[in-house]
Amino acid sequence: MTIETVKDYYGKTLTGSGDLKTDACCDASAVPDHVKAALSQIHDEVLTRYYGCGLVIPEKIEGMRILDLGCGAGRDAYALAKLVGPNGHVTGVDMTPEQLAVARNHVDWHMDRFGHASANIDFREGYIEELGSLGLEPESFDIIVSNCVVNLSPDKRAVLEGARGLLKPGGEFYFADVYADRRLDASLREDPVLLGECLGGALYWNDFQNLAKEAGFGDPRLVRSRPIEVTEPAIRRALGNARFFSATYRLFNIEGLEPACEDYGQAVIYRGGIAHADTLFALDGHHEIEKGRVFPVCGNTFRMLKESRFAPHFDFIGDFSHHFGIFPGCGTAMPYAEAGGTAGPGACC
Repeated sequence: MTIETVKDYYGKTLTGSGDLKTDACCDASAVPDHVKAALSQIHDEVLTRYYGCGLVIPEKIEGMRILDLGCGAGRDAYALAKLVGPNGHVTGVDMTPEQLAVARNHVDWHMDRFGHASANIDFREGYIEELGSLGLEPESFDIIVSNCVVNLSPDKRAVLEGARGLLKPGGEFYFADVYADRRLDASLREDPVLLGECLGGALYWNDFQNLAKEAGFGDPRLVRSRPIEVTEPAIRRALGNARFFSATYRLFNIEGLEPACEDYGQAVIYRGGIAHADTLFALDGHHEIEKGRVFPVCGNTFRMLKESRFAPHFDFIGDFSHHFGIFPGCGTAMPYAEAGGTAGPGACC
């Protein structure tokens, strides 16, 4: 895989979302109403150059400082700029001049549309494998997002490590990407079309889990997933029986998370107050926490909520003074994707 191959595909081969050969772009029906409202205020030229595969707008982002890796023409970055409000800020990074030209051409248009007195967004040209060279302050971002871009990188570990270094303690990398149910042959990983279509560079589930942990993100959490249909006949034949999924993960920058879900007799109570999650807060595919209900959690989940921006919205019961073994229902099996879009048995709690 070479960066120049991907750069040419997105800068010269693709002219719009309609040129893609898969249905990787996320299902519009699954987009929350407040996100749809934000997207309705995005310039048409920006929207037509969207190549994402999921939704990368997490909860509680007003006033946050956000970095978008592989921002492209700026569709997600502008939606985030609208939702973080005038007191938040979004920085987009991309390596493709053609895409960035579109994004930069519409800064004033969007600020006027959003009613912001000054720009709360900027775009930088650079490689997501070399975040340290972009003049970004370490530990300065609350949230980092990315939409179907990490798979395009020839050095995914560098991307993950760079992202972790830019996150504040307790911050999170919240991103959508394409994953495979097996390791792909070299011929598929090096095919320029498959690379550009986000298939050739797709990681096998287990390899991603291990890579994330090696980069310092303990206990990756699968938020949602869905199968991707490859309809172009030649590509489908080349891929054989390999199956692909679009999945959204959240990785918290929290030191010392344990490799398994350990039970310390802890629980949390969601007190509400998170916008657009009034009665139910979904941390991931296995943790849908109802407002006012005592919700038992493992030690890692306890820490993810207590040491992140979500802490003010929860009451915390228990500590780490007594250990009761593996959290009931947890195991060591990897998450898998199915049509329902949730993790499989044994993923976590």
